[in-house]
Amino acid sequence: MRFNLNFLKLTALVIIIIGLYAFSNGRNSAKNVTGMKVEFVGDQNLYLTEGSVNKLLIQKYGSLKNVPKENIVLNTVEKAIEANEMVKSAQVYLTIDGELNSKIVQRKPIGRIEGNIKFYLDDEGKRMPLSNNHSARVPIITGNISGKSLEDVYVILEHINKDDFFRKTVIGIHIKVENKYQLRLRLNNFVVNIGGIEDLEGKFSNFKAFYAKANKDQTLDDYAEVSLEFNNQVVCTKI
Repeated sequence: MRFNLNFLKLTALVIIIIGLYAFSNGRNSAKNVTGMKVEFVGDQNLYLTEGSVNKLLIQKYGSLKNVPKENIVLNTVEKAIEANEMVKSAQVYLTIDGELNSKIVQRKPIGRIEGNIKFYLDDEGKRMPLSNNHSARVPIITGNISGKSLEDVYVILEHINKDDFFRKTVIGIHIKVENKYQLRLRLNNFVVNIGGIEDLEGKFSNFKAFYAKANKDQTLDDYAEVSLEFNNQVVCTKI
């Protein structure tokens, strides 16, 4: 008898908990969206603004404010935001209070192509459109733009961004032809011929050693061209 009584108590308790959960969940689902909030994660240079994200969602779905929470398909909203060419990824969720929050990671430009068509090259080597909201301070890519040369330029940019000296010093990459690339520097008038992308670490290391010595000797202004194309050598052409 005691066993049956305890069993009945336990069953009743489970039913009450399930009922309360269902009631709470039902009330929560019946609530409407109270507002929208956009948060950009990481880089604070905004190539996309909160206003443009809200505008994008309104164009796609109309106003989401006061829409029942149960009618919002979060995965679909995420995909709509990620369709924007400035967005790398998006996470969308609803708060208990009914606010629709979007956490957005923007794409990161590492080079700007100045050709017949102007665009950024992002940190995954993909084309990224220019933004009306912010202009990235990244090396300018000029010259004979092609698919292969952009692949090589991406490799060069990766090496530049791994090194604090080159990241601060290089302001441009000029493509003479495929496998013939030049660096343009912020504080010096000479160009640096690096040739192709083979052994970039060795070439960059040699250039840093040359630069440190020439800077110490105050001879940096004497050169018109510095070449790293030859095996483990730095060959300089004076003005």
